[in-house]
Amino acid sequence: MNWIWRVVFRTLKLLIGLTVVCGLAGAGLFIWGLYKFSPGLPDHKQLASYEPPVATRVHAGDGTLVAEYATERRVFVPVGAMPRTVVQAFISAEDKTFYTHMGIDPMGVARAVLTNVANLGKGRRLVGASTITQQVAKNFLLTNEVSYRRKIREAILA
Repeated sequence: MNWIWRVVFRTLKLLIGLTVVCGLAGAGLFIWGLYKFSPGLPDHKQLASYEPPVATRVHAGDGTLVAEYATERRVFVPVGAMPRTVVQAFISAEDKTFYTHMGIDPMGVARAVLTNVANLGKGRRLVGASTITQQVAKNFLLTNEVSYRRKIREAILA
């Protein structure tokens, strides 16, 4: 019976050791990624002062609309003025864990990696794992370049 406890103890020591080594390797990889991909990132604080381009409207003296000039026809609507169901539908479609993650969704990334590994072998379309926060970082601060480098920089900004 004594030999069983020795085997259990050795196994536990091995598992704890592997966990510590994997944790240190993960932390090292994370720090290396920040060091490698962070230089040259744009300042995320410019998003706080963002003003979307809207149309210039020309009105007659009586208030009727005479003309509209714009490169894109946009109307700015604050989130508070949108119906709650529209906001919930958008979040449901784009990022179900929006209120619970901190910019990136690790489970979503893992799920996308597993799905994409399976899809590569079958010739199917790859799936993404970007959160709304990452999409904002990409659309406002980065380019549309399709690369792992951009995805990592996007995750750092998010």
